[in-house]
Amino acid sequence: MSIITKTDNGIIYKLKDELVCIEAYGRDIIRVRITRNSTLSDEKWTLLDVEDCSFETEITEGKASVTSGILRSEICDLPWGAYMLSFYKNCSLILRTHEEGEYTSKFEHTDGQNYRTRIIFDARDDEHFYGLGQEQQENFDKKYCSFDLKHWNTKSSLPFVYSSLGYGFLWNNPGIGRAEFAKNHTIWSEESCYQADFLVIAGKTPAEVMNGYARVTGFAPEMPDWAAGFWQCKLRYESQDEVLEVARRYKAEGIPIDAIVIDFFHWTEQGNWEFDPEYWPDPKAMCDDLKAMGIEPVVSIWPTINPDSRNWEMMKDGNMLVRTENGQFGIFDFHGQQTYVDVTSPEAREYMWQQVKKGYFDLGIKTFWLDQAEPEVHPQQFGNLKFHIGNGTQTALAYPYYYAKTFYDGLKNEGINDIVLLTRCAYPGSQKYGTIVWNGDIPSNFDALRQSVVSGLSMSMSGIPWWNSDIGGFFGGDIESDWFRELIVRWFQFGLFCPVMRLHGTRNRQSGYKLRHPNVKEPSGGDNELWSFGKRNYEILTELVKLRERLKPYITECARCSSKTGEPIMRPMFFDFPDDDICYSLKDQYMFGRDILFAPILVQNSTERQVYLPEGEWIRTTDGQLYSGDRWLTCHAEIDEFIAFVRNGAEVSECFKKMKRKIL
Repeated sequence: MSIITKTDNGIIYKLKDELVCIEAYGRDIIRVRITRNSTLSDEKWTLLDVEDCSFETEITEGKASVTSGILRSEICDLPWGAYMLSFYKNCSLILRTHEEGEYTSKFEHTDGQNYRTRIIFDARDDEHFYGLGQEQQENFDKKYCSFDLKHWNTKSSLPFVYSSLGYGFLWNNPGIGRAEFAKNHTIWSEESCYQADFLVIAGKTPAEVMNGYARVTGFAPEMPDWAAGFWQCKLRYESQDEVLEVARRYKAEGIPIDAIVIDFFHWTEQGNWEFDPEYWPDPKAMCDDLKAMGIEPVVSIWPTINPDSRNWEMMKDGNMLVRTENGQFGIFDFHGQQTYVDVTSPEAREYMWQQVKKGYFDLGIKTFWLDQAEPEVHPQQFGNLKFHIGNGTQTALAYPYYYAKTFYDGLKNEGINDIVLLTRCAYPGSQKYGTIVWNGDIPSNFDALRQSVVSGLSMSMSGIPWWNSDIGGFFGGDIESDWFRELIVRWFQFGLFCPVMRLHGTRNRQSGYKLRHPNVKEPSGGDNELWSFGKRNYEILTELVKLRERLKPYITECARCSSKTGEPIMRPMFFDFPDDDICYSLKDQYMFGRDILFAPILVQNSTERQVYLPEGEWIRTTDGQLYSGDRWLTCHAEIDEFIAFVRNGAEVSECFKKMKRKIL
């Protein structure tokens, strides 16, 4: 027989071998913690403090409930010494634990007070799941899929899903685990943790659920105007002169450009956060020149470090580096064995920021590209990593959160408020630090383009409103080939309707390419500017960048809405049309803000596709024709066209009227 007591926010349920805490964490939000230990941990990880809200508790013999708004959780004894945990939204069952074996929640001892844990729920054929971060695959609906909860290059595991039944589920455990959405059950598991910890967030609409998620993990800040424009980037500009040469040509040719990125190995050594004076003799003057042209300089940061760095001894002896439980320091081999700064340590964060401040910020740089944010380790045995906050098996997913926090806090302390951080990985709460996440080093092909659409939509339903991909893909782009010149245009069209529009990639060196600086440690790839892909493409891409410039007020307004409500900018069709069942099956068209519907061409040599128009009236941007919704259309788009519709009467339609082709 269980013993049930009230707490300040809910109830404690005690049964042999298990301790369960159910509490109202905010309006329509309930948090559950379950452990086999004798006490619960108060660790919130990246959650914000509990939100003040009204709630009700009810306790009877062998049964208790906690109600917050439209969400109610019930726990009750089962005859064989276990229990059942259920969740109801407006009195309708949405989630219930599932019996498999002796216990509903499985605990297998690993070490100390930690357990291999899994929580099992009933599966429902009428339920679909969206979110869970990003990786390179085409399953937007996660139903009947399973995923490792583990970061690597191209994969960000954000353990949150939105259910088509109208609730969100946040697995609040930053360790290595797995999520399974099988036909016979749904399982969330952790390889080692002190307790299972999860939140259920209810809402009448997807917008209300995402608002609840933001209330417990943080809202994104407002996006500065420049960040909504066009970003120029390549792997890589080798010198100060090359950066300024490219910037001046963009300006001379009248092409809007808002940011230019100085990528990796501009430094003297990994772990020395500074410019190499041989190739960057006066970086402050360079930054001043860029800013005079209205271009934001962005600098790549790696958190890797090795014994050749001047910061090595101080950081090593001060326990400011990621250590190993067994073996030597090296956990990433790139120009020698590297380890990572332990950004989960407050002392390490402060020390790293002070080096970055001297090497970059004091020269005029306030926007940083946080690469290697997972962190990338080989082999991916996170249990061998020792962080300030614990062993990697139990904490590794939180690394990108603290990496962004390092720079956000440092910039805030310097009085900077319009903070933008481009990062390769994220965790719940990263959005409040102004992070723009991209999907990593993906190949240059149409498969990767299709997968990028799914990645962007999945991240939007994981609470990350600022997202982008490398336009054109990262690996293997042959800029002289017809196939890549088609790909770069279709990807640019997709990038036009992403929260951030950034051209990047390591291109194959074109015929006749000459190395500018043969002795650099990491030489650049081929050219990657708008004029690099042929005369016809130059005209097409220039028009797209000019359209992006006109769309900036619309995009920044969408970002302002996101900072207030938690709604994503790029979002799946069901977000705005939750009562339309067809919209839950659409993974290759989406809403860009509230008024633009975009359907990218994602197949090579294709100029046609099917598009679904939901209810309402829609105007095709290419011809101004008005269409009624609730129907499928066959739409045509030559290489210099894209398929987009705007809501009838929306002000943003004016942005499309100045395009050279037959546009509104």
